[in-house]
Amino acid sequence: MDALQEQFQGWLSGHGWPPITDTQWNQLETYYRVLVDWNERMNLTGITERELVYEKHFYDSLTLGFHVNMKEVKRMADIGSGAGFPGIPLAIMFPHFQLTIVDSLNKRIVFLNHLVQELGLTGVSCIHGRAEEVARKPEHRDQYDLVTARAVARLNVLNEFCLPFVRPGGTFAAMKGTDPQEEIVEAKRSLQVLQATFTADHALKLPVEQSERHIIVMSKKGPTPKAYPRKPGTPLKTPIV
Repeated sequence: MDALQEQFQGWLSGHGWPPITDTQWNQLETYYRVLVDWNERMNLTGITERELVYEKHFYDSLTLGFHVNMKEVKRMADIGSGAGFPGIPLAIMFPHFQLTIVDSLNKRIVFLNHLVQELGLTGVSCIHGRAEEVARKPEHRDQYDLVTARAVARLNVLNEFCLPFVRPGGTFAAMKGTDPQEEIVEAKRSLQVLQATFTADHALKLPVEQSERHIIVMSKKGPTPKAYPRKPGTPLKTPIV
């Protein structure tokens, strides 16, 4: 274990996590190498230094596990996952759950399918499609214990993208940067319409850079109303307010 890995282990141990296994270390290192390699051919991330990838992608993704009991999650969906964050790091650390990744850009799905194969992850499926369309399919609608999205859109839009995937009694966790209080207020109506309630806003800071992060947790109370999600593009153009 090198100095960065020791530091990374320490960040997680501070939250009561068990030691990372050799398999998981190999998967994280493979993830880093594949990410940097593919990033030379397509724009996946602006962050390519190993230290920063571990802090701003891997650790940042895993902070969700500090506030949601991942052991109870059987099915998780990651909407607009981009280069696989936060879904893939969580799947590395918690290989027991089934992960569905949805992304609208096919070349990112090609990358993710290659990555999943390289990492040897068996419980991950990657779907090319718009969230508004995928959430209309019976096998995805109101089906997931946990749904997440990391810095995809404003909360009132994100709710319409993500809450239709969450089963009644399940959780939607939106991962945000700076103070989201304005967005939380703005999203009240969308929560009512989409049968969900606000549970918590967990504030944290990245360990080295100390930049602010928020995990906004919402609980789904009932099935998604038939009218939602609306047609692709509509939530962005006319958010629920």
